[in-house]
Amino acid sequence: MILLDANGDCPKDVADEVRRRARATRADRRISVVLANMEYEAWFLAAIESIAGRRGIPQDIVPPRQPETVRDAKSWLSKQMTEGHSYSPSADQPALTAVFDMEMARRNARSFDKLYREVESLLCE
Repeated sequence: MILLDANGDCPKDVADEVRRRARATRADRRISVVLANMEYEAWFLAAIESIAGRRGIPQDIVPPRQPETVRDAKSWLSKQMTEGHSYSPSADQPALTAVFDMEMARRNARSFDKLYREVESLLCE
């Protein structure tokens, strides 16, 4: 499993190229490639109601209409946080990953749904 941020690039195009390069190196392995559109933190935005009230995220936070189109989701999170808090990938990403609602993220972020299906497929092989 290769997981990357798209950072504004077309996730499908980048995934196809990374998959091609990985297969050239390890043709004996099943290789899954998923790109978070735009970035990993967009998945938190897609399920923001489920992490409201945690790690400085206000309880009454309003989700963005299209979470996967938000550029710099890390900054978006920081701007929404209560006074004295700012988003820290090294501290907040693992903590929020442990508690965010995956089903909500699947409904609101196509790239997260893709990751979910790929992981499920790998586990059920």
